[in-house]
Amino acid sequence: MKRTLMLMLCLLLVSCTAVEVEHYRNEEPRLDLRAFFVGRVDAWGMFQKRSGEVVKRFHVEITGSRDGDKLILDERFRYSDGTTQQRVWTLTEDSPGQWRGTAADVIGEARGEVAGNALRWRYVLSLPVDGSVYQVDFDDWMYLIDENTLANRSFMSKFGVELGQVTLFFRKQVD
Repeated sequence: MKRTLMLMLCLLLVSCTAVEVEHYRNEEPRLDLRAFFVGRVDAWGMFQKRSGEVVKRFHVEITGSRDGDKLILDERFRYSDGTTQQRVWTLTEDSPGQWRGTAADVIGEARGEVAGNALRWRYVLSLPVDGSVYQVDFDDWMYLIDENTLANRSFMSKFGVELGQVTLFFRKQVD
């Protein structure tokens, strides 16, 4: 009983200290998803287990376009083990700073919020691993560093337990 109470208290304290995206509302440069992602963007990243071990590295070629009020992101992944993957996001801004998105391997809708230079993006992803498919929660934090550079740190979890992290750096290609 005492251990359960201590665990619940620790979880409550951790949840109370979480930073909200609004914390970044005055940060510059301001992130405009359309301005950053329309055109060609390259990204380089890695997946780390919760132990810190890097298990995969990857490069992503992203082509962003507009379809009316929708932002379409065609992502082409090439992993360090030679495998490839494609994900096409369809993003819609519901109100200023409030976004939702869909992709074939995303369960339901992703929800995002932009404030200042930051975007917090949350969704459930169907993730294939060694012949099985798992539904994992993603909590993405993206920060615009300068007008052409975006840093991304994603936390992957299942049932509230962290499985690992994805770190990405995006670079907008300028003609």
